[in-house]
Amino acid sequence: MAGPLRFRRSNGTWTRQRVREQLLSPLDASFGARIEEPWFPVGDDRFDAVRFEMDNGDFAFFCFRPGRAYWLGNTETPEPLWRTDKETFTEAPYAVSRWAQRELTARMEVSDPWLTEYEYVTWFFLPVFCSKDGRDSTRRFFEEDAAGFPDATREAGLEFYESLLRTGVLDEYRYTMASKLGTSPGYDIGRMRATMAEFNTAKILADAGLEFVPEVEQDSGHALDFAVDDHLIEVTRPEPPARRSHADHPVAAVKETGGAKRTDQLAKHPDAALFVDCTSFTETEWSAVRGEKPHVGHEPTVVYRARPNGHIEGYRHGRLPFDIGDGIEWV
Repeated sequence: MAGPLRFRRSNGTWTRQRVREQLLSPLDASFGARIEEPWFPVGDDRFDAVRFEMDNGDFAFFCFRPGRAYWLGNTETPEPLWRTDKETFTEAPYAVSRWAQRELTARMEVSDPWLTEYEYVTWFFLPVFCSKDGRDSTRRFFEEDAAGFPDATREAGLEFYESLLRTGVLDEYRYTMASKLGTSPGYDIGRMRATMAEFNTAKILADAGLEFVPEVEQDSGHALDFAVDDHLIEVTRPEPPARRSHADHPVAAVKETGGAKRTDQLAKHPDAALFVDCTSFTETEWSAVRGEKPHVGHEPTVVYRARPNGHIEGYRHGRLPFDIGDGIEWV
């Protein structure tokens, strides 16, 4: 899979003639392509820039000056750029990164104005909203599934994550977090909902004023979802009963999904806290869980459900090694 958008950096010298011969020509032969002027200038006068538009809807941007060039696109990379280093929007020069993101955002303003109304969501997920793998599935997820909230409008789901991302608490981890949403080869709604569970947990931690690091690699070979100081957190999200072939009761779904972690990451890291996100459950389903407060066989465990208005309620078994204060209303 192609993964999120990243620049390819070339240290060669490019001219418009070379661009046409070595970039446009193979793209045109493969897809049908044309070269156009970009919508915005690069904020560095040393760079020339072009835009490639393919007949299949793919696109690419290319800016270049003597000894340095940057390619960004969701199409096949031409062979002269294969053996080049990749850079994120943060790693590339500011002027180049800002130019490319302005171009991408402007494209989305034309195709999906309902989405670009949410500035921080658009910016944060731009590497997957415009990627080869994620451009269709990620936008569809926010539009049709309200980013994982049942019985909610797309606007309500978008506003929840706009509020979280506006704080900037996840800016440093943009590629780490955003890339999880858009690298499935198809519309994998279960996987995308599970990704958003990590954003929900991040909100709980941020609202509690806790500093955290996501996606923490361990010597065991596992990467746990968060670390708060030296304390690890693993997040899981049960599918609602209607989408399960067995465990067709919400309490059973919580037990099964939480219990599955005991034989995987938690078997190697028994001191980690487990967060079980029941946001996919309807009010009726969550009421059953809230009433019974099932145990999943691991402590500490937090079981919670988030709503688009920002309210999060839940219960816990065992003592957490950190205080999440007002991050959850305990029931």
